[in-house]
Amino acid sequence: MRILFAGTPEVAVPSLRALVDAGFDVAGVLTRVDAPLGRRKVLTPSPVAAAAEELGLPVLKANRFTQELIAELDELDLDAAAIVAYGGIVPPAGLRIPRHGWINLHFSVLPAWRGAAPVQHSVLAGDDVTGASTFLLEEGLDTGPVFGVMTETLDPGSTSGELLERLSHSGAVLLVQTLSGIDTGQVTATPQTGEATLAPKLTIDDARIDWSQPAVAVRRRINAVTPEPGAWTLLEGQRVKVGPVTPAAERSGPPGTTGPDGASLTEGEPGPRALVPGEVGVEGRAVLVGTGTAPVQLGQVQPAGKKMMGALDWARGAAARGELVFE
Repeated sequence: MRILFAGTPEVAVPSLRALVDAGFDVAGVLTRVDAPLGRRKVLTPSPVAAAAEELGLPVLKANRFTQELIAELDELDLDAAAIVAYGGIVPPAGLRIPRHGWINLHFSVLPAWRGAAPVQHSVLAGDDVTGASTFLLEEGLDTGPVFGVMTETLDPGSTSGELLERLSHSGAVLLVQTLSGIDTGQVTATPQTGEATLAPKLTIDDARIDWSQPAVAVRRRINAVTPEPGAWTLLEGQRVKVGPVTPAAERSGPPGTTGPDGASLTEGEPGPRALVPGEVGVEGRAVLVGTGTAPVQLGQVQPAGKKMMGALDWARGAAARGELVFE
C-alpha cells in the first residue's frame, strides 16, 4: 500500500516508525516547516521531519496546502494518507488525492473531544476512559466515519503529557491495523454516534489555577495543562509555575500508616490544619496548599526567573518573606 504520512510533533513519530516497520510504502512525509526554538530562536526541523530523514524518507515541508503542494501530492500516486497531529487543514482538493482518503489518528474516543486538545480536555473533565480513534478525514472538524477505536482507563494521576505518550504508541498500533484492514478490504468506516464534545486548544489563561475550586478540580486542571502550557498561579504579583499535585492524606488513620510528611499516624491524630484557598502550609516535609475543599500537596514549583525545584526547597527559601498565599 503506497501512502503519505502527515504529522509534525513528537507524538506523531511512533506512528511513522510503526508504518515503516509494518512494510508500508511511504512515498513521502508531509510536515510543517522548520520552526524557531529556544532562546536563540534557532530554526529546527519538526520531530517528524527529523525521524523521516533518519529513515531515509522524502520530506515535504508546508504549513498550508498550496496549488504546488497539491500537485506534488497528486504525482505520488497515493493509495492512502495517514495523518497524525499535522497541524494544518487539508482542503477538499487535497482530500480527494488518495484513493482511500486520509485516515486520521485522533487521541480520543470519538465523537468525544473533537478538536486540537482532546487529551487535555479528557484529563480536565476527569474521564474514566480515554483512548484513540482512526477515522476518515472530511471537511468537518473530526466528524468523519470511524474505522477503529482503542481505549484505556484514565489514571487520575496522569498528566496530559504522560497520557499522550502512552496513546501515541498504542494509537500507532491502531493506525497500522486500520490501514492494513483498508488495504485488504476487511475494514470499513461507520458513522459516529453519540453526543459530540469539543476540545479547543488550552490557553495560558486556561492554565491559571483557581484555588477556590475543589481539590479534585485543582488537580485535574494542573494535570491537564502539564507540560503545556503549564499550570501557574500568582504569588505577590509574580507568576509561579506549579507541577502536578497529589491529595493531602488525612493525618488520622490506623497505626502504622503515614501522612503527607512521611510521619507515622496514630488513631485519632488530628488532620492537617485548616488552610484557606491558596494558603501554603508546611507539615514536616510536605508542602500543602488550601483549596475549596481539602488541601493538596505540592510536588515541584518554579518561581519567576528560576528553574523548577522541589516544593520543600522552594518553601524554605520563600518562608523568609512571611505568610505565603497564592492568588
